[in-house]
Amino acid sequence: MKINRIQLTNFRNYEALDLSFDDGLTILTGENAQGKTNLLEAIFLLAMAKSHRTNNDKELIQWDKDSARIIGDIETKNYTFPLEIQISKKGKKVRVNHIDQAKLSSFIGKFNVVLFSPEDLQIIKGSPSLRRKFLDAELAQSHPVYLQELLDYHQILKQRNKYLKEYGYQELFDDLYFDVMTDQLISKAVNIIQYRTSFIEKLNTYAKEIHHDLSNERDELRLDYISSSSKLDYNNIETLTVQFKTLFESALKREREQGVTVYGPHRDDLAFLLNGKLASNFGSQGQQRTIVLSVKLAEIELLKDLLGEYPVLLLDDVLSELDDQRQHLLMRRIEGKIQTFITSATIEGLELDQLENLDLYYVEAGQVVNQSKGV
Repeated sequence: MKINRIQLTNFRNYEALDLSFDDGLTILTGENAQGKTNLLEAIFLLAMAKSHRTNNDKELIQWDKDSARIIGDIETKNYTFPLEIQISKKGKKVRVNHIDQAKLSSFIGKFNVVLFSPEDLQIIKGSPSLRRKFLDAELAQSHPVYLQELLDYHQILKQRNKYLKEYGYQELFDDLYFDVMTDQLISKAVNIIQYRTSFIEKLNTYAKEIHHDLSNERDELRLDYISSSSKLDYNNIETLTVQFKTLFESALKREREQGVTVYGPHRDDLAFLLNGKLASNFGSQGQQRTIVLSVKLAEIELLKDLLGEYPVLLLDDVLSELDDQRQHLLMRRIEGKIQTFITSATIEGLELDQLENLDLYYVEAGQVVNQSKGV
């Protein structure tokens, strides 16, 4: 899979950009705040229909303009087609092969990327919500049905929480109506957990091997999916529906008092274990970087396994975060297999003469200049 061309109109600091790419390595260099990351963000948007940097789509539109547009020519092993996103202050419209899509879930998954940025260290050190977001993003790309299940779950969750807040203390509380909502929530929850646990099991297989290599065979990595309650056994999916029903029955009084749903995949977590210990507590910063790199490389291989072709790799200013050995191992794993975009303020220290099929671009004030095509 690759992106052959991108066109930007009034996106961030790009008033107009039309850029074509080869299928190898593209390096975007230049001073900070000139548009390097903006270009990667636009590619990411074509995959996920949202930014990895902001939840406010209005920030994507160039100042004093009414709308922004991104068009990408995507090539897969089967066919080539355009993807388009138009962002206005009223909302977002998406098109696949010139056809409007009524739902974002029918757009996401047509083009696959893996993004690695310095902020990804927060996957280990940050809040559980960041780890859930990481899981949801990767599953949405590889399993479009998962995204719809997740959207349905959060819609039911929103309704259930609203009912708890409005009627939790009142005698008007309708047990039958609430039980129907709870059963609907449990059905979606079980499906989401099945997708997540299966994904993590497969991701573990790749991540363990890659991390063993990156750590010079010193450390062992394992990812564990953590339930919102010790009373839920995620290793026994067959009885999970019954487990949830029992748990929600016992939690009803507490939920009515607090006005919120206290259990479910919206409160689950993902643990990164290094030699059996939580990496967030016991891993050094260098070890945490190695874990994140291992997981990102594992994502690439897993998406290849699930979809039959490699995704596009986006490396946003991360090479400076890696030592020479890990830079070398990263390049060794991706070269010649994966279309890759790298942003870097400088090319010093990058062994460009050892890389084939390379394009080098200089980015300044929203202008992109090809400096050494075919280096």
